Amino acid sequence: MGSVLAGFGFSLALIVAIGAQNAFVLRQGLRGEHVLPVVAVCAAADAALMAAGIAGLGALLADAPTVLTAVRSGGAAFLLGYAVLAARRALRPAALTPLDRPPATLRATLSTCLAFTFLNPHVYLDTVVLLGTVAHHDPNRWAFGAGAATASLFWFAGLGLGARRLAPLLARPAAWRVVDGAIAVVMAALGVSLALG
Repeated sequence: MGSVLAGFGFSLALIVAIGAQNAFVLRQGLRGEHVLPVVAVCAAADAALMAAGIAGLGALLADAPTVLTAVRSGGAAFLLGYAVLAARRALRPAALTPLDRPPATLRATLSTCLAFTFLNPHVYLDTVVLLGTVAHHDPNRWAFGAGAATASLFWFAGLGLGARRLAPLLARPAAWRVVDGAIAVVMAALGVSLALG
């Protein structure tokens, strides 16, 4: 049980920081669009990456900096592009209220979710390399991994489903301008930091 709790706490410390994936899950939760599939994809992706790290992929990636550089470049381009889209939404009041435009399709939403997950090198560094390495020092690494994956599921479920409680507050276009403006800033900052290495 100690390994499970250690994994839970370590994973939670890594994923609570606001990042691209968290901002996307929050926005989907606020809009009430495909929240459960998005939460499921994020949690399942984290669990798979954590398992890969615990199984030893982290050590291989640490020896392949070219792969991490390619992922970093693609991730930076994606995040900067999404920052531009979020900034446009923030500047266009008509695009800010959820009812003014039709919801995105499930396929488009999950494609974006997968891009935020797998084009972000921080995901690999956190789940595969860092968590995988720490898990290898735990006496029961797979229990540690189970705790870590559980923390990921709890976090994304809380973020996506809990965001609905903010919906009345965010019913005004001005509030969505703030949300999308903040998302644009976070995405741009992450994109620039990735591009600069």
